Amino acid sequence: MSKYHVNQEDAVLVIIDIQERLMNAMAERDQVYKNTALLVETAKQFNMPIIVSEQYPRGLGSTVAEIKDHLEDYQHQYIEKTSFSVSDQLLEIMPPGRKTLIVTGTETHVCVYQTVRNMVEAGYNVHVAKDAVCSRYEINYSNGLALMRDAGAVISNTETIVFDLLKISGTPEFKAISPLLK
Repeated sequence: MSKYHVNQEDAVLVIIDIQERLMNAMAERDQVYKNTALLVETAKQFNMPIIVSEQYPRGLGSTVAEIKDHLEDYQHQYIEKTSFSVSDQLLEIMPPGRKTLIVTGTETHVCVYQTVRNMVEAGYNVHVAKDAVCSRYEINYSNGLALMRDAGAVISNTETIVFDLLKISGTPEFKAISPLLK
């Protein structure tokens, strides 16, 4: 059952390819922006590492302003890639002692799926926020989530992850995050 726990001292937030040209094609982009921003703000409260990848940014643009603005005042790592999975680069830079990934991004059935599959295979505990990932087509989105679950990832949602990180109410972190949950 331990794979279902998310603890701030063990977790890393991984944001995969939430880029301008990709997101223009996504019907659920506003939901992904809102939920990824909430996860960023939560990670910041706990001083958790954040890693952001961009797939071929010269062609697909950079990370959207809706996410970039939340990262502006926070130390995070950036990966530029051309492979669909970002797992090789993640494995090179993962902070010691961190074995849980919280994943957001696009597209669910391509870059998110390949990264999640590879990181589970490498022994990481991976939580996918299903309301913070998207694909152009519902069938691909659903298939990507099913494949990740079958591979051993925990398919969750943003609020479940946030409250698992918070653990209890009344803390300074809870007070900072709770207005964002409305």
